Amino acid sequence: MKFGFLVSRAAAHYSCSLVQGGYLPHGGKLLQPILYGLLFLLCVVIFAKVRSRRARQSALLIASYVLYLTWGVWFGAILLASTVMNFLVGQWLRRKPSGIPLALGILLNLALLSIFKYLPEATVHLPFSSLQRFAHLALPLGISFWTFQAMSYLFDLYRGEELDPTFFEFALYMAFFPVTISGPICRMPDMLPQFRSEELTPWNDITQGFRRIATGVLMMQLAKLLGQGILGGDGIVSGFDRVTHWSGTDVWCLAVGYGLQLFLDFAGYSHIAIGAAKVLGLTVPENFARPFQSTSPSIFWTRWHMSLSFWIRDYIFLPLAMMRREMWWRNLSLVIAMVLFGLWHRASLLLLLWGCYYGVLLVLHRQVQQVQRKFDWTPAAALWTPISWIATIAFINLGWIFFRANSLNEAREMLSAILSLTGYSAHFLTGSLYLCIATLALAYAIAVWVSDILDLHSGKAESQKPEPMGIIAFLAQWRWYWIPPLYGLTLLFVLFVTDAQSESAAQFMYRGF
Repeated sequence: MKFGFLVSRAAAHYSCSLVQGGYLPHGGKLLQPILYGLLFLLCVVIFAKVRSRRARQSALLIASYVLYLTWGVWFGAILLASTVMNFLVGQWLRRKPSGIPLALGILLNLALLSIFKYLPEATVHLPFSSLQRFAHLALPLGISFWTFQAMSYLFDLYRGEELDPTFFEFALYMAFFPVTISGPICRMPDMLPQFRSEELTPWNDITQGFRRIATGVLMMQLAKLLGQGILGGDGIVSGFDRVTHWSGTDVWCLAVGYGLQLFLDFAGYSHIAIGAAKVLGLTVPENFARPFQSTSPSIFWTRWHMSLSFWIRDYIFLPLAMMRREMWWRNLSLVIAMVLFGLWHRASLLLLLWGCYYGVLLVLHRQVQQVQRKFDWTPAAALWTPISWIATIAFINLGWIFFRANSLNEAREMLSAILSLTGYSAHFLTGSLYLCIATLALAYAIAVWVSDILDLHSGKAESQKPEPMGIIAFLAQWRWYWIPPLYGLTLLFVLFVTDAQSESAAQFMYRGF
């Protein structure tokens, strides 16, 4: 009961904030998470008890559309229209796998995405009065994610994948509720066999899924704490939106803090989505794999927002790179792919610069690798690894300035503060924000370290004969008895701190993408 209350409480905080342009009516704030919970539990029971493929697919599709329609009937109509369009183009591609149906399908998907995602912002800059009616066009939830899923299906058919989904199954692939809103981005070759499976959900999957949901809830609440601060109004949001002068230390504090906030928020959401699918016995792609342990930019982008990173790699970078063999073209293809990565989030100059920055960073890393190979230089790992890690984290966090800054002028001022050596002697942000970021960063590192140690000793305990246990082995064996109370106390404390402030409920940071 305690866990259900906490999940419902967290769902109430976030479900009401995903719709662009405002909150749901007051009653919807309560009814939506209740409806979500009831339909989710109904699907859990069906997948755990019923083997009929048709019954399982029907329950999942009906639940997915009912939940999506709670955000708006018009949104559901757009999702259905995209589903019908892509299914018909897919049927054409199956009969005739040529460039014409593929090009038409990609063009139609990009047109639909552009109308809702890029046209409203473009109307502000275009001198056509007839376009002003589109300025406040609402963005259908998850359109970026399920549009990319649809395009990957068309690409896979064109490449000769043996995919034969019924319209029912394709509609489920497009609307599958754990991932519809913000991913992870799934692919049909992975999902179709699972949709057709008649295996009952193992109990281990159910418990593992709920543990991931619980982890995600805590991570999202910690992201909220970073955003609004310990005392309220002294968090990262205030640091970007209200402070007008920054020292070099302030900018580094905000860059590192925002990267951590974005990770906790989006990785937390991904845990909930992946966990919800796991409770149903379905496996969806991982989205994060400890990115802050990366020792190069290339490794980082194989661990951060992985489902989108791999989508960009497989369907944009690799096809572009294979068009020519010259190294300059491969490097240019990498920059183009990262620029498109940035523009996928939003069509703005700052995000274009964000993608370009990371593209150049990846190219520079490749140049370093080439120099190492050319001179057969292999530095000592004990020295090179920490240097690489510090440099990687510093350059990656620096890029978040472009992602989060409110204007190009603000980004320019913040970067100038970093380059000004005289500006490091003072700071304009509150000490509580510095403390909050440092504490959560350290707590996350300790949690990862403790988890690795417990996993290691759990494996040893299973493979070795019984022997007198040390304290670590004892904690590893009984971890699911002492971790839940510790988790509950931590979550209650964070909820108390955040809810005691006058700030409004936090909004899921990827809601606009």
